[in-house]
Amino acid sequence: MSKKVLILSGSPRDGGNSDILCEQFKKGAEESGNTVEKISIRKLKIGNCMACYGCRGSKICVQKDDMEKLLNKMIAADVLVLATPVYFYCMDGQMKTMIDRTLPRYTEIRNKDFYFIATAAAGKALIERTMDALQGFADCLPGAKVKRKIYGEGVYQKGEVKDTPAYGEAYEAGRAIK
Repeated sequence: MSKKVLILSGSPRDGGNSDILCEQFKKGAEESGNTVEKISIRKLKIGNCMACYGCRGSKICVQKDDMEKLLNKMIAADVLVLATPVYFYCMDGQMKTMIDRTLPRYTEIRNKDFYFIATAAAGKALIERTMDALQGFADCLPGAKVKRKIYGEGVYQKGEVKDTPAYGEAYEAGRAIK
């Protein structure tokens, strides 16, 4: 049975290392017959959560931007892929802002399979901090299952990830979704 896969790329640049791994994941998932949509968070207008709790009760954020549509897609997906470059040992700002803005309906992001992709000039041990932060988000979601974490380590310049094991791992992880 085909699954709905939503890939959320936190990369601030087209063709960045984490974005390249998103494309590999997408290619594998599509080849397995899944419906796949990749969204570049940087292209959306998503304001910071204001912690006003205007969403309490209504489940609707007071801000009128692209987050409501994205949140609907996250809720509808079977599989969520969160991909980010690592900046100062954490996910990039676009990804964190998006996660914070799930507040109005985060409990509806339930029973999803998650895949995390992170790329950095640093090695796996330092990328683990970012993976822990992504895991923290999944831990807040009912029935979330983290299926795989892909470490694009030791990459700095655009495109370097193509020469690492993560390049093939991203493709294979997508291909394994059935």
